[in-house]
Amino acid sequence: MDSKEISSLRFRTLDLVYIALFAVLMAVCAWISTPKTPISVPFTLQTFAMFAALTTLGGRRGLWAVVVYLLMGLVGLPVFTGFQGGPGVLLGTTGGYIIGFIGSALIYWLITAKLGSALPAVICACLLGLLVCYAFGTAWFLALYTATKGPISLAAALTACVVPFVIPDLLKIALAVLVSRRVGKYLK
Repeated sequence: MDSKEISSLRFRTLDLVYIALFAVLMAVCAWISTPKTPISVPFTLQTFAMFAALTTLGGRRGLWAVVVYLLMGLVGLPVFTGFQGGPGVLLGTTGGYIIGFIGSALIYWLITAKLGSALPAVICACLLGLLVCYAFGTAWFLALYTATKGPISLAAALTACVVPFVIPDLLKIALAVLVSRRVGKYLK
């Protein structure tokens, strides 16, 4: 590797600031939520912030913003819904949806690295990322719910944890793409 390749792998100070800013935005958006039902996941703006990070910062920096956000929560900072933090939240029945953000970010990065950042590629990457998040979160939910409370069907889990969120999440993606197109041109 020559020095140009090595420097392209490093983060600039400004990159670190953007990553931190979007990690904090995810925390603030997680705090904006509705109460959850006993079987369901609460509505939050967390998904909007995650997709805003990806569409604004790109796959690499957006992934790091998600990782920083998860690490902040893992060490106990109250960055998750309801001002919660710690490994117990991530290991709970709904934690798979939060951990699924990493899968969403990886899919986004992969697709936009291959297809570029044109609007159709970005929308496709966001939609596939959302599907990965839903799949991982639902599998996690099914496993933990079955282990702790008893069997639950896939249809019941999807009805409780995915179906109510599809339209709001699509709107959050649309808003994230719109905001990123407006704000992204000012970020270098």
